[in-house]
This record gives sequence, C-alpha cells and structure tokens, in this order.
Amino acid sequence: MNDFSATWSKSSEMNTSFSASMNSAQVKEHPYRHWLVFDIFPGDVAEKLAGLPFPVPDIGGVSGQRDLHNATRQYFDRDNIEKHTLCKEVAEHFQEKSTIECFQTTFGIDLAGTYLRLEYAQDTDGFWLEPHTDLGVKKFTMLIYLSDGEGHDQLGTDIYSAKDTHVGRSVFQRNAAMVFIPADNTWHGFEKRTIKGVRKSLILNYVTPEWRAREQLSYPDTLITL
Repeated sequence: MNDFSATWSKSSEMNTSFSASMNSAQVKEHPYRHWLVFDIFPGDVAEKLAGLPFPVPDIGGVSGQRDLHNATRQYFDRDNIEKHTLCKEVAEHFQEKSTIECFQTTFGIDLAGTYLRLEYAQDTDGFWLEPHTDLGVKKFTMLIYLSDGEGHDQLGTDIYSAKDTHVGRSVFQRNAAMVFIPADNTWHGFEKRTIKGVRKSLILNYVTPEWRAREQLSYPDTLITL
C-alpha cells in the first residue's frame, strides 16, 4: 500500500470510530451538562497516542495550575505535527469539516471562527489541579483519556457544583472522554491523590481568536470554517 492509500485508510477508520462514539455519547445533567464518550479513536491509534515519546515533565512538587509549568508543556503544534505523523493525523481529523459538523450536531455548539488547540498532558504523582471552569476564550473542552496503568481508573476528572463543592468524578479509561461547553458553572479539576506511573490525556479545545498563545495552536493561521 502506498503512503497516500495508508493515510486515506487511517483517516477513514478514524472517521468511522469517531462518528460511532459521538452517536453513542452519554449526556449527564448534574451538576452541569456534560457528556461521556467512548472509543473515540480506533484502538491502535489510542494505543499509539498513549505511547508518544514526549519527555515526562518534573513538576518539582509545584502544582495547582497547568500554566505553572508552561516551559515543559507539549502541544500538537506546528513543530510536533511536523515531527510526528500521528500528531499530524489527529490534528487534521479535528480540523476537518465533518468532525466539526459532528461536534456541532452532538453538543449544540457553533465552532465556526475558532482555532484548534491540542495539549498532550502527562501528570505524575504530586499533581493536582484547582477547580476552574474554562470559561473565557475556550469555547469547547474535550478531555480525552489515554493511559491505562495501575489505578488509573481512579484518576478521572473531578467535578464540582461550585468551586468548593465536590460532587463526583468522570470515568478514566483509555479512549474515553469527558466533554463540556465552558460556562460559569462548569467547575472541574483534579483532587490530589496517588498517581502510579504517568496519567496521560489529550486536552482538546477550540478557542476564540483572542487566544494569545498562538504557538500552542495546531493551525494558528487557519480558522475553523464550515
């Protein structure tokens, strides 16, 4: 099979898997509307995503906000799209018109005029994240879980009805995700607890043109259009 055929085949598999996962999305209304989706990627793609060779950052005992470690964060940005074929394929998938239309139909959100941002998060023991809403320049959040190490089924995103009121936790399993539309009540975070190995996830956002860190974007010169 030539390179073009291989790329087309993988893209087709990703579209099929993605469409099926969106069609079976589970909506939860408490404490705010959010969704759980499963089997987003073909199994081999999810496994390869979990194995991307990015260095694991040392948080040095400092945590609470991701931007405390901006120097060591990884994105599916121009450099990594060029270096890693998988990053390129995944970014292209989430930039595609068909994917955007599927998101808009499933979650009732208008994503036209936004930019794609994909962060590859690797969290180690000592990590925690204070409750926050994502409200502002993030129009859409999808937290895609990748790792499947010992105890990782207990490492889901923590959910709050208010900044100081913890009410539950999402599932955490490879190739599943939590989705929400940022609003003033979409409180979420990560309560400090033991992490064995590395908790890996792919944080998908569509952000408005006001997003200032352009170097984090997959396609900083290309808006989402329909």
